[in-house]
Amino acid sequence: MNKSELIEATAKAADISKAAAERALSAMIDAVVKAVAKGDAVTLVGFGSFKPVKRAARTGKNPKTGEALKIAATTVPRFSAGAGFKAAVSGKKAAKKK
Repeated sequence: MNKSELIEATAKAADISKAAAERALSAMIDAVVKAVAKGDAVTLVGFGSFKPVKRAARTGKNPKTGEALKIAATTVPRFSAGAGFKAAVSGKKAAKKK
């Protein structure tokens, strides 16, 4: 499913126009990107969480020449699926909290 298919499905499920669904999806994506870029975690209970993770500097290898090269430390986004999402994908029921 690509973005336009997601917009279409959202518009149909929420009974809104495709333009409104596109604005809502774009606003949600922008909010998640800005928050994670700022260093905050975004948690959507049952779906998952987005958070920035620091990746340490390391030594890599140029695949063409075999020459060693330094790869700088960086921060990358990471998504962790929530229990409800994992259960839906695996076809199992989500575990109930006590």
